[in-house]
Formats: sequence, structure tokens, C-alpha cells
Amino acid sequence: MYALIMAGGSGTRLWPCSREGCPKQLLGLLSERTMLQEAYQRIAPLVSDKKVFVVTSEAYVQAVREQIPQLPASNIIGELEGHGTAPCIGLSALYLRRLDPEAVMAVLTADHYIEKADELRRALKAAAQVAEEGHLVTLGIHPTRPATGYGYIERGEKLAQISGFDVYRVNKFTEKPDLATARTFVRSGRYYWNSGMFIWKVSTILQEFERLMPRLYAQLMEIDAALGTAQERAVLERVWPQVENETIDYGIMERAEDVAVIPVDIGWSDVGDWTALSELLPPDEEGNVIVGEHVGLDTRRCMIHGSRRLVATIGLEDMIVVDTEDALLICPKERAQDVRDLVRRLKESGKEEYI
Repeated sequence: MYALIMAGGSGTRLWPCSREGCPKQLLGLLSERTMLQEAYQRIAPLVSDKKVFVVTSEAYVQAVREQIPQLPASNIIGELEGHGTAPCIGLSALYLRRLDPEAVMAVLTADHYIEKADELRRALKAAAQVAEEGHLVTLGIHPTRPATGYGYIERGEKLAQISGFDVYRVNKFTEKPDLATARTFVRSGRYYWNSGMFIWKVSTILQEFERLMPRLYAQLMEIDAALGTAQERAVLERVWPQVENETIDYGIMERAEDVAVIPVDIGWSDVGDWTALSELLPPDEEGNVIVGEHVGLDTRRCMIHGSRRLVATIGLEDMIVVDTEDALLICPKERAQDVRDLVRRLKESGKEEYI
């Protein structure tokens, strides 16, 4: 098995700590290790360093090398610019195919939290067996609440049981439902959160690119012909800007005919915003999660994140306060998802020095 860790996102919902120059996967938000380093440590007992690849923005390649010096330099793939997970995975598959045309490829994320690393590795080993049979496999997370910020996977018929894990055919994917629909999904017991982790043979996923995303596949083949030659960089610079933005979910998974899901309980969170992060850190006696120095009066159930000076609060409840050297964020926890829109507003206003 080969592991591909996707580490190119910008983490805008964790602004102002997560910035374009240093996004959340390169930060130590939950421990002294960065989220990327945690992702590597989770997979290291299962996959040798020679078989671990990281795909990231070209701007982050040096940071990745510094954070995971164990990896061969050639195993860090830098995208000239981001175009979504489908092109990212397709490009990476080309590199893996050159090493082993029939390799099983586990696509993992650098910016998620997983409490039960042992259970994840067990699930990946089971998923690799399913992938060897030609299935596209995804890991589904047992939902703990009717969340509207996640995609959902509906299971169909049971295909097998491997190493204690049930394997189901996927009936359909549903993107971020409204609250009523999410409640229905959770009550049914047939739906799982989409973890964004996938396992398949390199040959299988490239066949699906050829069938379902023929334009991208043709572009990938043009790049593939130049890999390892003197023309590699020139071809990438010519072809990659023409690639359309697309996620692997929309581009492949929702339209593929042979998709399996393995439900797992691994203590998963996408750490998607400040509220999600606060749920992973220990609260004080008032229910506040404090990072840095804080003094508060009548302050309850807040996320207070200070990096360089005392943060003092009075009468706050269910709020997020994030103080950095050049920016201060204050918002209700229930509006945490809107931080992404705020970053977009900053960009539109020409305040890119804060992004």
C-alpha cells in the first residue's frame, strides 16, 4: 500500500491563525506537532517512508520537507496551483503508477483529527483488500449528530466483512443537507459522514478518470508523457493552468458504478472551524477553551485563542475570540462557518496582506 497525504488546503475557516502563507495543516493547533506531522505519524507504522507521498502547493514544498525530513524529496509533489482534489489525486496517481502500476493507493488528509490511529490503520488494511478486487473504497464516519456541514454516504447492500469491518456498496452521496434532512439521515442508521479518505488501486482510479473526466484524463496523459524528461516543467506550466477545478467527490465518486464504504469509529473531526477545534480541546470549569493568557468575568463556553498578549473578556457566552499579531476575530460560535466568507470579503476589499 502507498499513502498519499493531501496537504494543499488553505484552511480559511481557521483565519486569522491559518493564512495562505502558513495554512492549518502546517500549524500545531492540537499539539506540539503540526497537523501534517500528526497525519504522517498515523500512517508511519503501516507504510514505509518510501511509500508515503505528500501532495501540496508548490509554495509549501519546503515547509513539508522541513516538517517531515524522513520523506524522500521526490515523494513531495508540488502543485503549481490548486484545482481541487480531483486533479490533485490524478496527478499524484501518475507518480505512483511509475513505481507500481498495480499499487493500492490510500488517499488521506493532512488537516483532520483522528483520535484512534490504531483503528484507522486496521480499517486501511481492510480497505486495501477490498480495493484489490477493483472497488473504489471510502471510509464512512458514524454520525454523532445531524451535522449540516458534512457530506453523507448512504450504504446499500452488504458486500463482505473483513477483519471485523462491514463493507457495503454505496447507494449515493449527498452533499451538505439541510438540518431536517440531516436528522432523517442520522435516524435511519444507513448514512455516514464522508471522511474524504479513499482507497483504490492506481489503475482503477485512472480508468475512472478516463471514463468520467476525459478532458482531465487527456491533460494528465500529456503530463505523464513528460514526467522525468527535460520537458516536465514546461509541460506542467503549460497544461496545469488549463485544468478545471473539481473535487474527487463530484468528478468521480458520485458517478462511479462500483463504490464501497467501510463504516469506522476512529474519533474523527475535520477541524473545519474554530467551534470544531474547541470541541477537541479541554475546557475549564466555565466551559471555556483557552489557548494563551486569558482573564474573564462571566465568560462561559467560549473559545479564546491568544498568541502574544493577555485577552480579557466580560460577559461573553458561546463566542470565539482569536487574537493574532495583526488581526483580531470575534464572532458567535454558531457563525464559525462564516469565517470563510469573511476571508473572501478581505480579498475583495484588497486587504490581501491579512490573508
